[in-house]
Amino acid sequence: QVQVVESGGGLVQPGGSLRLSCAASRSIFSMYVMGWYRQALGKQRELVATITSGGRINYADSVKGRFTISSGSGKNTVYLQMNSLKPEDTAVYYCVIVAGGTTNWGEGTQVTVSS
Repeated sequence: QVQVVESGGGLVQPGGSLRLSCAASRSIFSMYVMGWYRQALGKQRELVATITSGGRINYADSVKGRFTISSGSGKNTVYLQMNSLKPEDTAVYYCVIVAGGTTNWGEGTQVTVSS
């Protein structure tokens, strides 16, 4: 199992930016998928963005052109740069790491976009 910890959430005004970070408890040397999901109050958890060990990136249509996912050089971190934030981006953001036959979720970090 891999422990996953998110950080970087907070309160930001519409149009602002935040950068979320996700750290795994150990380096991931096998094939993996790392990504971000979010869950707004009263809604289902939804995909935001994923990145694979092969470099393939996928974004939800709602965040294309505004969010950028990237992985760190240490093979145990993934980031989500969020620009041009909108109130509808308000949610708890969860990091997920799929590797070695296991799916590992963090506890989430709150992002609130409000004036």
